[in-house]
Amino acid sequence: MTKISSLGYPRLGENREWKKLIESYWSKKITQQELFEGAKALRTDFLKKQLNAGLDLIPVGDFSFYDQILDLSVQFNIIPKRFSKEEVDIDLYFSIARGNKENVASAMKKWFNTNYHYIVPEWTKQRPKLNNNRLLELYLEAREIVGEKAKPVITGPITYVALSSGVEDFTAAVKSLLPLYKQVFKELVDAGAVYIQIDEPIFVTDEGSEYLEAAKGVYGYFAKEIPQAKFIFQTYFEALINAESLSQLPVAAFGLDFVHGLEENLAALTSGLFKGKEIFAGVIDGRNIWSSDFVKTAELLKTIKENTAEVIVQPSCSLLHVPVTAKNETGLETVLRNGLAFADEKLQEVKLLAEKLDGRETPAYKEHIAHFEALQAADFRNVELENAEQAATKRASSFEKRRDLQQKKLHLPLLPTTTIGSFPQSQEIRRTRLAWKRGRISDEDYQGFINAEIKRWIKIQEDLDLDVLVHGEFERVDMVEFFGQQLAGFATTKLGWVQSYGSRAVKPPIIYGDVQHIKPLTVRETVYAQSLTDRPVKGMLTGPITITNWSFERTDIPRRQLFDQIGLAIKDEIKLLEDAGIAIIQVDEAALREGLPLRKAKQKAYLDDAVRAFHIATSSVKDETQIHTHMCYSKFDEIIDSIRALDADVISIETSRSHGDIIESFETAVYPLGIGLGVYDIHSPRVPTKEEVIANIERPLHKLSPKQFWVNPDCGLKTRQEPETLAALKVLVAATKEVRRKLGS
Repeated sequence: MTKISSLGYPRLGENREWKKLIESYWSKKITQQELFEGAKALRTDFLKKQLNAGLDLIPVGDFSFYDQILDLSVQFNIIPKRFSKEEVDIDLYFSIARGNKENVASAMKKWFNTNYHYIVPEWTKQRPKLNNNRLLELYLEAREIVGEKAKPVITGPITYVALSSGVEDFTAAVKSLLPLYKQVFKELVDAGAVYIQIDEPIFVTDEGSEYLEAAKGVYGYFAKEIPQAKFIFQTYFEALINAESLSQLPVAAFGLDFVHGLEENLAALTSGLFKGKEIFAGVIDGRNIWSSDFVKTAELLKTIKENTAEVIVQPSCSLLHVPVTAKNETGLETVLRNGLAFADEKLQEVKLLAEKLDGRETPAYKEHIAHFEALQAADFRNVELENAEQAATKRASSFEKRRDLQQKKLHLPLLPTTTIGSFPQSQEIRRTRLAWKRGRISDEDYQGFINAEIKRWIKIQEDLDLDVLVHGEFERVDMVEFFGQQLAGFATTKLGWVQSYGSRAVKPPIIYGDVQHIKPLTVRETVYAQSLTDRPVKGMLTGPITITNWSFERTDIPRRQLFDQIGLAIKDEIKLLEDAGIAIIQVDEAALREGLPLRKAKQKAYLDDAVRAFHIATSSVKDETQIHTHMCYSKFDEIIDSIRALDADVISIETSRSHGDIIESFETAVYPLGIGLGVYDIHSPRVPTKEEVIANIERPLHKLSPKQFWVNPDCGLKTRQEPETLAALKVLVAATKEVRRKLGS
């Protein structure tokens, strides 16, 4: 009988119970004991669901109170120096992630090319030690529920150190952790653990080739010290970087992604590199919500089985990246709904494919194939669209000429201040929007409420003395879902939530068909806001690449074609805003870097397609219309040429959590366009000091012209509370004015 497994289960819960539990603790509505009891209840529920799904190996250790990398940092005492005097407990844990009154939070970065964020470990000459064996505690708890099916999961030492900051000697850092991992593993084996999954996704990146020797040393050490353990060397998101070398590691099994790394991983397998090894075959896409093509996948599994000692069927990665269950999505078209597979459905797909591999083709298997074929044949995937080749892909004039014309029109001061777009969404806003959605209040009453909020915040922004204002986005649940609700070819779900960072959950829309602009999206609210003030109000849009990367995208057409479709739709909305007199339009591409392929050989094609789609969206405007964009938490040095090629008049970036390091990409590349500095961290409830903001403003001015810079928070303010938002923006404006005085302006 073919075994089935999983790499991780969503933490959020079917109705975001996890999020509500964590936030209740942060707001002091529950005690620490109630937090721990609630978390145990959730873990128990998740384990039982996976047990009932028929899994033979159930992940343990995938649950976290914030982030699995932060879990390791606290467990191994890699605690930032500024927090070193605080007691090691759950409150310190949350302070590292969110900051507190005394200290800023640790940096947050995207987990490879996903929309999940991890807390970057900071090495500041700490002495690693085992503060607790958290994984053992979770394993013992899980054994009481699922018995020997419990499979401990932990991020490996090489990936952990590679993703860290402040590491002076990589080899020494890894070696300092090995005795700690050894103790964790030994105690797990003594407690009855058979398989132990060690996640090493760094070995699907180009950077992974630098650590091949380290892998030999690390896994040789584990094999020698804990010979009775069956280690799974688990990778995902791409193919193994050097299968010939890594296949020789002394581990029992390899977990490989046969969705996003299909061609290379399959070639390595069929060449005989993994003979005698168990293969945990990731054949179900753990990052998207479409049902699997069983015909192709069943053939793939037969090939895998023929080339390895044993095959264990599983998703391609942790199911953290998809919603919990599709059973609640009763409002979707039948053909579409039947073609969806969220986490629970993916576990069923794994089971059906394993049965097929064993020679049993059930009625459920045949029904699945029929639903898949019906989705591919649906009319909404065969719409006649505008030809993207006929759209403008270059601004009419150079940036220098545009800048002069825009300044004559806008009359902005040196270091203009603005915000990224959204303002706090209070409970009242959310309640009113929900009441409107459920038909409890009329369209007129709802629009009146939104207008009142816009009017109130325009006045607040004027009183703060911000230079460029925004309408606040009170009508929007999410910067991508909002557009998905109004563009043809998109569907939105009822409970399709996924974790982005900490307790922040997003509900990505589903791109299921051909995309079209069919009505004005943002014009009414933006024009109303502009009518209330003499200061410029930015139109706020999301760009085609971010909409794609933060949606569950269709996979039946090339991504370039999808980018172009959405670029054309955004172009139509920009034209409406410009015709209505909006002089500044921001087209956010916060997720451009996120979609970058992990291998350099594949990156140029993606970036070229991304730049092209942004140009399709923005190039038709007049010279006097100022185009902004926004990106956050990116390794900008990797994509700086493409950022410059976007030819946006202003790009706003994060510089606070990275402590200003990100700006180096723009200094060394001699970036010629406008830059908005994200001078304080909006993901922390902490209000920055004036001195901190001044330092973040002044750093780049040593090398770049003050005429290039704008000053803003590092991201939208939707998730913050109003008092802290106002306090932080007052500091931002005061700090900017002081820097202007220093510059003699």
